[in-house]
Amino acid sequence: MTRKMRNGGRLIVESLVALGATKAFGVPGESYLAVLDALHDTRGVLDFVLCRNEGGAAFMASAWGKLTGSPGICMVTRGPGVTNASIGVHTAMQDSAPMILFVGQVATSMKGREAFQEIDYRAVFGAVAKWAVEIDRVERIPEILARAWTTATTGRPGPVVIALPEDMLTDVTDAAPLTGPARVAEPAPAPDAVAEARAMLSAAARPLILIGGCNWSAAGKKALQAFAEASDIPVVAAFRYQDQFDNFSPVYAGEAGVGMPAHVKALVRDADVILAINVRFGEMTTDGYTLLSVPVPAQRLVHVHASDREIGKIYQPTLGIQAGPNEFAAALSPVKGGWTAWRAEARAGWEAGFDAPVQPSPVDMVIATAHLREALPPDAILTNGAGNFTVWPNKFYKFGPRARLLAPQSGAMGYGLPAAIAAKLAHPGRTVVCFAGDGDFQMTCQELATSVQAGAQPIILLLNNGIYGTIRAHQERQYPARVSGTTMVNPDFVMLARAYGYHAERVGATEDFPAAFARALASGSGALLDLDISPEALTPRQTLTQMRDAASGRG
Repeated sequence: MTRKMRNGGRLIVESLVALGATKAFGVPGESYLAVLDALHDTRGVLDFVLCRNEGGAAFMASAWGKLTGSPGICMVTRGPGVTNASIGVHTAMQDSAPMILFVGQVATSMKGREAFQEIDYRAVFGAVAKWAVEIDRVERIPEILARAWTTATTGRPGPVVIALPEDMLTDVTDAAPLTGPARVAEPAPAPDAVAEARAMLSAAARPLILIGGCNWSAAGKKALQAFAEASDIPVVAAFRYQDQFDNFSPVYAGEAGVGMPAHVKALVRDADVILAINVRFGEMTTDGYTLLSVPVPAQRLVHVHASDREIGKIYQPTLGIQAGPNEFAAALSPVKGGWTAWRAEARAGWEAGFDAPVQPSPVDMVIATAHLREALPPDAILTNGAGNFTVWPNKFYKFGPRARLLAPQSGAMGYGLPAAIAAKLAHPGRTVVCFAGDGDFQMTCQELATSVQAGAQPIILLLNNGIYGTIRAHQERQYPARVSGTTMVNPDFVMLARAYGYHAERVGATEDFPAAFARALASGSGALLDLDISPEALTPRQTLTQMRDAASGRG
């Protein structure tokens, strides 16, 4: 029997279809024309989402992986294409989100000569991606793709970079495409380890559960919540993972992230036993590695992670357990102790965080976000990039069990809009709201064209204060009244959005926000609301002037 012959580009695409990929985000390039040609025949099965910049495409792939748990696929050309896309690879790595970036490469006969747009991808991405590889022989495509998919989704999920030499893609082989992904069972904890962890919690006076990661299943989250509630132990989410635990649960106590509330700092610092599940202990979650001593914390630490490389990487745990979050949560049974007051105080601290003073701004985001908490459906998806404005979706919204947050642990500006487009493609029927600052939005605003072409138009709340707010805040605290490089001259965002076919309007007063948002929800074209935010309203509880006065000694 004669086996079917196909070129490398077609073998890649047919294997991706078999693995379960349904969307590929990218910008076309001559270095992978054979792949683009094969995608011509997979429309409706594996669609190529045409983006306007490789950075936007990579953000979409990163967000897709974070939202769905399946690798986000990104395809870009060599050299400038992949350097643009590197921001999404870094974001996926810090988010522990599965992603595969395919990038064209010069022909194998030219490698090592610094040919046009040539880059050594293993060298460039070796410390950024989970794995970087180049496919030099066409018959190895199925092998490499199978390994890449498994690498991206198991252990600590993350991005894989695959370089595709031009001639390899046009070479012909009789190698068969993949038939599906490998089924890899999530590692389960040893019963003795679970028993020891429960004993440590039972003996605690101030226990705390710290959770993170995007690879939770619905069953795993439900099991963890049942354990935490039955045990009456407060739960804190790692930076920008507050959507992984029901915020309406009486044990939920807040997020350990940028602008960490005082009560969360106290919880982490004063806990005597911390059960950390699926957490990589980043800088933001630990308040600059100050809440736990490096390398041996004063708190007794039980660190549960599917990757052995995360356990003990920064903090030496009292007990390390290599196990997936869902299997570990399923293995837990309730514990009891005298910490009810501790849990109640933790919850009260989180609830009190929603009380903020009237904002000195034409649009008061305290009131606007309170309206969103009532107006948005329970399964809404919120996205944001980076900037002071992120305090509103991150600290002033309550995520129920079906709501999701897509926000970058890497602190990458420009992530919010591409992430919202990816979310709308993954879940067309759900309400997707992107929070963006005016500086943040302009990093990737050209992807509005992508959203229209792909039929994936979210609602964008543009918090427009005319400054790079985060940097201005640091500036005023360290060099008060010496403004340098943080004031922007902006375009007319309403006209810009309308040019892309969006419903758009300027909101100049708080009382106008509810009606404007209702019109945005009703719009079938996607919507942008340009919110008039005063630079004075730089943070919910301290104005720009107060920062300046405090730094200069006048406050």
